[in-house]
Amino acid sequence: MIELTKLNDVKFTVNADIIELVEETPDTVVTLTTGRKIIVKESRQDITNLVISYRRAIFCSQL
Repeated sequence: MIELTKLNDVKFTVNADIIELVEETPDTVVTLTTGRKIIVKESRQDITNLVISYRRAIFCSQL
């Protein structure tokens, strides 16, 4: 799970495994596998880094 911020400064947690697409149009739009779209403050690169860190933490804890 990663924490993101909506444009109204509300923080929420999303399952990184259901993120299908992240676009900058110029706002960052996260599309989930459910079809839901969420506009967030974080950049595309920030989200990529969060997902990588999340997956590293999971894989390292399984060793």
